Amino acid sequence: MDDKARIDQQHSQLANWLCDAAYPLWSTKGRDAAGGFHERLAQNGEPLVEPRRSRVNPRQAYCFAVAPTLGWRGDSVAMVRHALDYFVARYQRPDGLFRTLVAADGSVLDERALLYDQAFGLLAFNVAAAGGDARAEREHQSLSLLSLVLKSMKRAGLGFNTGVPASLPLQSNPHMHLFEAALSGCEVCSESSLWKSLADDIADLALTKFIDASTGALREFFDEQWNPAPELPGRIVEPGHQFEWAWLLLRWGGVKNTRARAAALKLIDIGESHGLRNGLATNSMLDDFSAHDAGARLWPQTERLKAACIAARLTGEAKYFSMAVAAADGLLRYLDCPVPGLWYDRIDADGKLVDEPAPASSFYHLVAAIAEISALARHS
Repeated sequence: MDDKARIDQQHSQLANWLCDAAYPLWSTKGRDAAGGFHERLAQNGEPLVEPRRSRVNPRQAYCFAVAPTLGWRGDSVAMVRHALDYFVARYQRPDGLFRTLVAADGSVLDERALLYDQAFGLLAFNVAAAGGDARAEREHQSLSLLSLVLKSMKRAGLGFNTGVPASLPLQSNPHMHLFEAALSGCEVCSESSLWKSLADDIADLALTKFIDASTGALREFFDEQWNPAPELPGRIVEPGHQFEWAWLLLRWGGVKNTRARAAALKLIDIGESHGLRNGLATNSMLDDFSAHDAGARLWPQTERLKAACIAARLTGEAKYFSMAVAAADGLLRYLDCPVPGLWYDRIDADGKLVDEPAPASSFYHLVAAIAEISALARHS
């Protein structure tokens, strides 16, 4: 069977898992009738009572907002509203930004407003608007939040602080999710020029500061001048983020921006050449590409698949089709759970699955990866 036929087969397998098992499970067991979504489900499918990170509910809103396009016929609009109503009610601070952590009963545990969490709020509001859920209200929520982020987190120079209050080191990761939110705004919002300007600024920051000019690898942590952070943090390179930034830069630049395209394909090459172990994308390495954390969480596998799929579509090169097949095979290992619709989050450095609860936050990664292999299957 050739790679394109294998991609069709893998797409069918993943799409069936998503629509027949994952969406039904997370819309019932994963949904808290008292509000919002649970942080994790145990491997028997039962929810855990534990603190809830801000990012979980907007991520779940994203997952259900795109569900109809992926074949799920459940009440996606109700799920989106359930997630976002709770997000606004429990996480929004008096200043309009969103706090990072509440207890299972909704009481505040961490009042900080992190750029990472604001980015997911923006993404969720934008995608919800595109999905037809109270479009005018969601656009207003998104633009209001963006205005607050620009006012309170934008640095005097390049980029954004990690949150309010500001702290060091500066990080590329929250910029990546803000970039994703900006791209979604370009696609669905009436104020597209504002979102385009934000996306362009972050892409430029990635190409000039986050990506090391000598190696082509993207770093995680920086000082106030966007130089690599001192000591070990400044040397961290995550294979999953090489793939995820590549996916975003290819979405932003397409085939026309040759600089972004070359940088993105280099990031993919680095992830494939140096970031794999036992056929899986590892958690992290150092800037000389030596191993740092040889374990393999689920999310880098989804990002590898997303990057391979968009590169295959844009370039037509056989190696990216082969990469997509390998990435999908790796991802499927994490979905072989006793309760269909769950996943394992980690495979350790010895290649063994770690038996622990499934984090709801990973659903966002899985849904986006399945959307990309779906697009590749249609394209092929």
